[in-house]
Amino acid sequence: MSYETLNELPAALIEGLEGGTLVPYLGPGLLALCDSAPPADPVALATKLTAKVSVPGKIKNRLTAAAQFIENFKHRQTLVKTMNEAFAQQAVPSPLHQWLAQLRSPLIVDAWYDDTLRSALVAASSRVDWAEVQGLAQSEHFGHWLGWYDAAGAAQADPIFAPTVFYKPWGGHAPAGNYLVSDSDFVEVLTEIDIQSPIPLPVQQRRGKLGFVFLGCRFNDQLPRAFARQIMKRSAGPHYAVLPEPPTRMEGRFLAEQGITRIALPLAEVAELLTGALVPAA
Repeated sequence: MSYETLNELPAALIEGLEGGTLVPYLGPGLLALCDSAPPADPVALATKLTAKVSVPGKIKNRLTAAAQFIENFKHRQTLVKTMNEAFAQQAVPSPLHQWLAQLRSPLIVDAWYDDTLRSALVAASSRVDWAEVQGLAQSEHFGHWLGWYDAAGAAQADPIFAPTVFYKPWGGHAPAGNYLVSDSDFVEVLTEIDIQSPIPLPVQQRRGKLGFVFLGCRFNDQLPRAFARQIMKRSAGPHYAVLPEPPTRMEGRFLAEQGITRIALPLAEVAELLTGALVPAA
């Protein structure tokens, strides 16, 4: 199995994002475009958590295991508190965050815990045209996979079919401190995700006409691969991933399996292209 690699940003990608046929799928690497950002990868977040709560050395750099230890031996409330503290620092949205927020995309997926894109959506919206849905931990919300919030951050009981659905599959700092972060959090979701129970209904309905553009994502761990695979399920494509570093063996297999075209350009350069600082390739 092989995947296509491009060394330029195709005009079709930009046109798809602007036209709403391609939608952004964001990862923690997008925070590299921001100054004074909160933790921007699992190891940095694990370091932040374990600076507050002592854990065994062998799991100190393993985010989900460290979070599980804190939950087991210090209580879930301690884990949520340390996560809230880790993401209390607000990053100023980069020009790319601002550009993405202004697209009026039918769907935005953000697989990290920071509030950066949310802040950009708030700043960009002159009307109530977006809603947020976050993954919920079963340890805190047993029987409920998803939490819905309107553009003002108020909790809603039912799915909101807003023009833009902002989906945080791992939860997020704002507005309610929902986090999927410990081993048990992810095990609960992964036992159901294949039958799509934890995937929001508007996501399932809209993706059939959409392709995904992965920005700031790596697929060198089974968790981001598993979530991306299930969120992309039955989507129309095409799909692209900005991945300047040579993919690992498992990343390469994932790209080929999912039909994702690799864009071998630095994220900062792609950001300039998308925000209009450079002329895209024809």
